Amino acid sequence: MIPFDLQTPLQFMKGVGPRRAADLQRVGLSTVEDFLYRFPIRYEDRGSFQTIASLRPGVPATIVGEILGCGLRPTRRPRFKIFEMIVRDHTGSLRAIWFNQPFLKDVFRPHQRVVLFGKLELTPHGLQLQSPQYEIVRGDDETEGEVAGEPATARGEADRLEPDEETLHTGRIVPVYEKTGHLTAKVQRTLVHQALGLLPADLSDPLSLDLRARQDLIDRRTALHDAHFPPEGTPVAALNAFRSPAQRRLIFEEFFLFQLGIVLRKRRSEADRKPRSAVITDAIRESARRVLPFKLTGDQKRAIKEIVDDMKRPQPMNRLLQGDVGSGKTIVALMAAIVAIENGFQVAFMAPTEILAEQHFINIRRLLETSRFRLALLTGSTPAKKRREMQAELGGGSLHLVVGTHALVEDPVGFRELGLVIIDEQHRFGVMQRATLRSKGQHPDVLVMTATPIPRTLALTTYGDLDVSIMREMPPGRHPIKTIAKPETRRDEIYDFIRKQVEEGRQAYVIYPLVEESEKVDLRAATEMADHLAQDIFPELRVALLHGRMKQDAKDRVMQAFARGDYHILVSTTVVEVGVDVANAGVMLVEHAERFGLSQLHQLRGRVGRGPHQSYCILLYQFPITDQGRERLKALTDTTDGFVIAEKDLELRGPGDFFGTRQSGLPTLRVGDLVRDHQLMEEARREASAALDDPAQEEGLATFVRESWAQRFGLVGIG
Repeated sequence: MIPFDLQTPLQFMKGVGPRRAADLQRVGLSTVEDFLYRFPIRYEDRGSFQTIASLRPGVPATIVGEILGCGLRPTRRPRFKIFEMIVRDHTGSLRAIWFNQPFLKDVFRPHQRVVLFGKLELTPHGLQLQSPQYEIVRGDDETEGEVAGEPATARGEADRLEPDEETLHTGRIVPVYEKTGHLTAKVQRTLVHQALGLLPADLSDPLSLDLRARQDLIDRRTALHDAHFPPEGTPVAALNAFRSPAQRRLIFEEFFLFQLGIVLRKRRSEADRKPRSAVITDAIRESARRVLPFKLTGDQKRAIKEIVDDMKRPQPMNRLLQGDVGSGKTIVALMAAIVAIENGFQVAFMAPTEILAEQHFINIRRLLETSRFRLALLTGSTPAKKRREMQAELGGGSLHLVVGTHALVEDPVGFRELGLVIIDEQHRFGVMQRATLRSKGQHPDVLVMTATPIPRTLALTTYGDLDVSIMREMPPGRHPIKTIAKPETRRDEIYDFIRKQVEEGRQAYVIYPLVEESEKVDLRAATEMADHLAQDIFPELRVALLHGRMKQDAKDRVMQAFARGDYHILVSTTVVEVGVDVANAGVMLVEHAERFGLSQLHQLRGRVGRGPHQSYCILLYQFPITDQGRERLKALTDTTDGFVIAEKDLELRGPGDFFGTRQSGLPTLRVGDLVRDHQLMEEARREASAALDDPAQEEGLATFVRESWAQRFGLVGIG
């Protein structure tokens, strides 16, 4: 028999087999460890269910009862059906409905005993459960209903595995798992119970006895068992808040292992040495002062000092510059660039889009036009001949600063002495792209910038190896943007407001959402809206259209014409979200605002308010709107502080969607939640630093990081 431990492949577990192993593999579960470190989505106290008679509208509840009848009901909408069920317990009966889930007719039958979890809703048809989560405790033939849809052989395997149903699936606090392929919560519960019973008594523990004592943590084996099958008396509220001793222990363990890599990466970068450091002279200070177009804010002065202090150190700088929309990050980056160039270094400035790279280039060129510095723009659209000339000048050192897109990381691009790398909106780039650009110099200073403020919770993870500078102040003369949310029914008065603003000399954006699943539909809606506005609403005004499917040169022409004032209104998808700077734009109208993320709405709002005039952001929403949609719109109308908005966005959406990209450097976490468990992350970071300071532990922990950290957390490894 194969020895059973956490690294045992799931396919070797009794009752799993190839089909179930494939279902588990699709959600990233390959080993027993993967399986046991996947927490239940919630816990139900099935020793004391609520009765149907005791339910109250709007309050989540779990009931158990017998199905009296069920079936599909057609509606007036074509191909839209409702599955409805009548379930009863000893106190009464209740209706439950599911929208457009016709497959449920093959799952439920009369006389099955079911558990339903959801909120009781008051509807025109009376009180009912709408789309509750469900589990079949017992079918009319005892087991068949639970695993409907699986081959008979698979059902037989599950049946043979099950211990006493009353002690595992009812009559206790029961873990409820998210359905995975054909594996229902009930089948997973049985398999988890089996795996826990086979774990060796002397299961290794990555947390030392001293650490566990300091943090009041239970041992690993006990924690794994109790996280899935809590001991009697554990408060269900604590379990569902993921605050039981077992859950806290496993979350801390994951964060500790993660922080080992982050702390080690920071320490190794601090051990690197630059060939030479920047020096600051009076001549360099005067060179920087000459290009300043305005008086710096206090935050800008502080950020520049922090950056220049880093550049003077022998270790390479790794700094994140967080600045809210419009806070003036570019001028701070330019000051750093001047210091580098005056010290004989070259500078690479990378932006995520050609429009943004070109805008940076134009602004920097204007500020440096009286200087002796030579700069160039390198993007995917740069002609081959021009590109070859530029590459030769960069290699020879006659070009001091190059602004570009991902074209900068392509192999032929080389530098004589790259001393400073600046990366704007860095979460738009893959981790490997950033590392490749950095590798084009010998330990160059690196400054990454973002206008999406990173909550402290994420900064400890995604940017735990970076020093952070924060800018909140707006440059003098900027007016706070007035933000209002209006329903679709107020569209006419919004159009009147836009017309009045244009008459006063302002320009306006009208933004349409673009979501992947319905890109063509959304694009057509944006195109039709541009025609409608131009022909029917504002025939006296000039209206342009901008979207991501246009060729780059066409996009640039439209954006440049809008910046020059050739158009009054720009209808666009979210390609204008970041960086485009038109000082005269005074109105931002966001259509279907309820479909946007909070940080994205804040970025769009930041496209206006860049000149001396009062600017407005109007969020137009349609009914029905979700509770979360309402919260997003309220948060945006309540504050213009991007840091407050970032925290709220993280709370509403969760860290997985905060950046919207797998390459952003966000770790793959199995049990921890970066928002819910942020205090544990801070504790784990302190303990990881202390462990790496201990010679007795350092070598073993460093080996773990070197061999399995990157794969375990889905990130670029520690080099």
